[in-house]
Amino acid sequence: MDHPLTGALRQGVLGLGLSLDGAAQAQLLAYMDLIAKWNKVYNLTAVRDAQEMLTHHLLDSLAVVAPLRRELAKLVPLQDVSAEAAGPCITPVPVEAGSPPYRLLDVGAGAGLPGVVIAITCPDVLVTCVDTVAKKAAFVQQVAVSLRLPNLRGLHARVETLGGPFDVVCSRAFASLPDFTTWSAAALAPHGVWLAMKGKRPDAEIQALPPSVNVFHVEPLAVPGLDAERCIVWMRG
Repeated sequence: MDHPLTGALRQGVLGLGLSLDGAAQAQLLAYMDLIAKWNKVYNLTAVRDAQEMLTHHLLDSLAVVAPLRRELAKLVPLQDVSAEAAGPCITPVPVEAGSPPYRLLDVGAGAGLPGVVIAITCPDVLVTCVDTVAKKAAFVQQVAVSLRLPNLRGLHARVETLGGPFDVVCSRAFASLPDFTTWSAAALAPHGVWLAMKGKRPDAEIQALPPSVNVFHVEPLAVPGLDAERCIVWMRG
């Protein structure tokens, strides 16, 4: 039996210009159901209505997938970056044989948005969702087990304590751009990029960034069914 929101998700995916097979779409809806189930105990999100969850969480997160794939295609995979190139202040993450070539850190991931969505739709990306709230990191770990996502893990930690290097460090409604980039700077690979999901273009935050952070693109996003401004602020260190 189809999920009640299968059709709505399929239309949203088409509206975003994405190509996702039925298995990936089923995983996305199963993930949404897990959020609803755990929400009753752990209060993962204030959004409770299923249709609203689809629009505000799944489709909103899916809107970054095509831009992310575009930027990843420009990067040198982490396997080609030596420990020396990573710099002395960063602890390299071991790359296991057969592991996904790209590494992404989702900061303040909460219920795993957008990290879990990226892990489902981009199997070539190893996604780490970090959060200071233990139950939220535990939820992401449970999602990885339940949905059989070997490229996903939840981590209970403060981002300031993490090394890297990660090809992409992303956040969604986490903190101001200056705080986000400062706290996560040690985790970003020298060749890597920051991906900050924002609502309206945050000009004041962009102006407040230190000279060491370069905003190379502010990309508007259109989320099907969501009547609100969305954008990605792309940055390099």
